[in-house]
Amino acid sequence: MEDRALKNFLKDREEIIKYSSKRDERSVERFKKMLMEIKEEKGINIVADYTEYNPLHLGHKYCLSRGKEKGLFISVLPGPIERSGRGVPYLVDRYIRAEMAIRAGADLVIEGPPMGIMGSGQYMECIVKMFHTIGVDIIPRGYIRDSNMEKIVDLINRGYHISVKPYKISCIETGEIICEKLEIDNYVIASLSNTIYKLNKKYNLNFNPRFLFVERLEGISGSKIRECIFKGKFQEIRDMVPETTLEVLEEYSGGDIGSIILRRFEDRILETANEYSLERYIPKHIAEILEKNRPYKSVEEIKETIPQGFSKHLKERIVSMLECRIERGVISEYIKNYPPKIKILSINEDIL
Repeated sequence: MEDRALKNFLKDREEIIKYSSKRDERSVERFKKMLMEIKEEKGINIVADYTEYNPLHLGHKYCLSRGKEKGLFISVLPGPIERSGRGVPYLVDRYIRAEMAIRAGADLVIEGPPMGIMGSGQYMECIVKMFHTIGVDIIPRGYIRDSNMEKIVDLINRGYHISVKPYKISCIETGEIICEKLEIDNYVIASLSNTIYKLNKKYNLNFNPRFLFVERLEGISGSKIRECIFKGKFQEIRDMVPETTLEVLEEYSGGDIGSIILRRFEDRILETANEYSLERYIPKHIAEILEKNRPYKSVEEIKETIPQGFSKHLKERIVSMLECRIERGVISEYIKNYPPKIKILSINEDIL
C-alpha cells in the first residue's frame, strides 16, 4: 500500500510542476462546453462548493442537499498531494472521497488545488479562479450563527464584500468594522468574499456569484469521526455520517481499513530536512532555523524546531512542504496559472 501511495504522491508532485508552466486548454474548454449544454438543456444554475469531505459527514450532506435544490451540484475536492488544510494527510484519497460525494448526491466532483502545501490565501485564490472558470452561479456554504455572522451574511446578500485582516473584519464598501475575529467556518466565508473582491479588481473578472448560506448542523465532530474510522469503530459514528460514507469505506477497504488510510512519508521528510537547501521550499526564516539545528532523527523533532506562526497549522504545512519538495517559485506560478486543467474525479452518469 505504501509503495502505491508514494507512487501516486510523486505523480501528483510532477503534475504540479508540469502545470506550473502549461495549461491543458482542451480539458477546460471541454468541461465548460459540457456544463453549458447541461445548463441550457435543463435550465438550471451551476452550484459549486469546495469541501475536503475528510470524510463526508451529515453536515456536508445537508449543505450539499440544500445546494442541489438550486441546480447542478459540483464538488471541488482538494486534489494533488492529498494533504489537508491542516497540513496533514487526508484520511483517504480523493477518489474515495469523490465517491462519497456522488453517493451523497453530488452531480460532479472535480479536482481542486493542492491544499496542504499552500497558504490559505493562495488556496482561496485558486478556488475563486476555478469557480469563475466553470461559471458558478451559486456557492452554498455552511456557517455558524451569531450576531457578527448575521451582519456578514446580510452584507454579502446585499452585494457587498468583506475585508479580512488580523483582528479586523470589516465591510469593504461601507467601511463598517464588524468584529475582531470569527469562528473558522465563518472566517472561510469572509475570506472567500474578500478574495472574490480582490480578484475581480485585479483581473477585471466581473464574477458575482450568489451565496446560499446554510446553518451548520450541531453535534458533528470531524476529529471524532476520523478517530473512529481509523480504529474501525464505525458503529460509534453512525449518527454523524451518512450510511453511504460507511459503505464506500467498507467497499474500498475490503474490511481492512488500514489498507486505505493515508500516512506521511517520514523518510522523505527527514531526507529533505537533513540534506537539502530548505529556502527553496519553505520561508527563509524557518529554513535558517531548521538548517541550523540539523540533523533530525524524527519528524516530531522537526516540528518541535519549527517556530510558532500566526496559523496553528503552520508546523504541519511546513512538514508537508518538506515532504512534497516543490520549489516556492513553482507553487507561485502554479497559482497564477490556475486552473491549468479540469479533471473529473467522479460523475453521476444520470446528468449526461
